[in-house]
Amino acid sequence: MIRIKKLMALLSVVGLGVVLSACATGAKMEPAKNGYNKQKVVYHLNDIDSAFGALRNAKNHLNALGDENVELIVVTHSKGAFTLVDGSKDAKGRDMNDMVNKLSNRGVKFQICANTIRGKKIDKTKINLNAEVVPSGVAQIAHLEQMGYNYIKP
Repeated sequence: MIRIKKLMALLSVVGLGVVLSACATGAKMEPAKNGYNKQKVVYHLNDIDSAFGALRNAKNHLNALGDENVELIVVTHSKGAFTLVDGSKDAKGRDMNDMVNKLSNRGVKFQICANTIRGKKIDKTKINLNAEVVPSGVAQIAHLEQMGYNYIKP
């Protein structure tokens, strides 16, 4: 019985440490505006037909927090990579190049998967100049999450 009480006390202390650690992390958050804190987010884009809405979401995200209060990275792969390829259009005939350029000017970073470039035989000269090539789109998303970026899949 004494061992059980000691074990319960130990678990309580460990649990309290986890809670305090979480609170301490929250206390370090810097305020942005409109009641939000500064944020780091990764938008996952794997279909050009959802790109227009995703990029509009990114613009609204920036508008809500202020450009200086959010680190926003859009990672593209599969059919979503074509969002960053000049001349590509979604099913409604929309070209995303202008939106990508405007968001890039506001500090949004765009990344495109090298596996997709190879697999879909994308002409590298047609990739938007604002795009950074990363080895693997999905691995990059996981990496960014490990670095504290919040995942958003529009």
